[in-house]
Amino acid sequence: MRFDSPIEATSLFLARNFARNNKVYYIEYPLTIKDYISNRKSAPFMAMKKRFFNADEALIDTSLSNLKKLVLPIIAPINFLPEGKLFRIFLKMNEYAIIKRIKKVLKKQGIKDIVFINSFNFHYPGIGKALKPALNIYQCVDPMIMPYDMKHGITSELQLVKESDMVICTSKALYEEKIKVNPNTYFVPNAADVSHSSKALDEDLPIHPIFEKLAKPVIGFFGSIERRIDFDLMQSVINSNTDKSFVFAGPYFPEHIPEWFFNTPNVYLSGSLPYAEMPQVLKGFDIAIIPFKKDEVSATIFPLKLFEYLGAGNPVIVTDFNPDLKDYTYGAVSFCSNAAEFNEAINSILKTDTPEKKAERLAVAQKNTWEIRADEIEALIEKGLKQKAGAKA
Repeated sequence: MRFDSPIEATSLFLARNFARNNKVYYIEYPLTIKDYISNRKSAPFMAMKKRFFNADEALIDTSLSNLKKLVLPIIAPINFLPEGKLFRIFLKMNEYAIIKRIKKVLKKQGIKDIVFINSFNFHYPGIGKALKPALNIYQCVDPMIMPYDMKHGITSELQLVKESDMVICTSKALYEEKIKVNPNTYFVPNAADVSHSSKALDEDLPIHPIFEKLAKPVIGFFGSIERRIDFDLMQSVINSNTDKSFVFAGPYFPEHIPEWFFNTPNVYLSGSLPYAEMPQVLKGFDIAIIPFKKDEVSATIFPLKLFEYLGAGNPVIVTDFNPDLKDYTYGAVSFCSNAAEFNEAINSILKTDTPEKKAERLAVAQKNTWEIRADEIEALIEKGLKQKAGAKA
């Protein structure tokens, strides 16, 4: 994930929290020559141009004193090549340019010992090992499902898992898959920026304007509307609750969405909204939902929005797509396996929710913050460093 992306991600949250106690360099995903040609006249690109071509300009300060963004050089676009020897040769050339940039920056900064964390960037599997860090970590946060990624990613990720000193997975399904390849694999689930989502609790915070003309109660989803959503289940639920508004706040991808979804009177799509506006949106939800399909892909997903919802005090209904979630929500979330259970949960919550239940939800959120997850990973890093030192002794 790019540092300035409008979408928040595990890698960004962890980088900020690691920066509490460490110097952190967030290495930007590199642009290709194709990107250069497409964007060379744009203002954002022109502002960054010198940084792509000059390692002395590659570090950019952020709002956190211990966190800097490291800009990589322009590289060749090679994903169009078929998997094989030629692709791997060109990949090594791209990796060489990236490694050279990182080493030059580290040398100039006087940094000799590093912990390298590859957060789900399987496109460049050889960088961590080549940098010879004190600890080389691969963090797997999602299954690989996009054809673009799978074309070379399956081979590259296998290399990453084998060569890393430690693998950290955000779901048990991913953990069970990776530990077969690397015995130093651990499960650390996603969390939430509760300090942000809890702004929804501020009585003075205005509800987002998208709710101005909507009938109450509002059943809401905040996030990308795409293939993961169980539209068949939602069609039944929405048709059974025509007196309620169903708001889907976030970017949507029409190629994955059935036509009925756009033509149903009590369904409202906001389009993309800035992450900064999330608390205002969550404040407008009477119930927050995560209606994902139950399949092999969803079983590996540990959604960030779950604890964001809870941190805003929202009652939450989730399809039972990932059994891991129950272990971390302590009975504060309603899990449903079908439309009938979903309907029952909606009506039950609207009739029986209490301040005490809201307090329980907030308590669960406080147990699942990024600060806590960063501490857990830092403890694993300390453990890994000691094991590696012991093996060398």
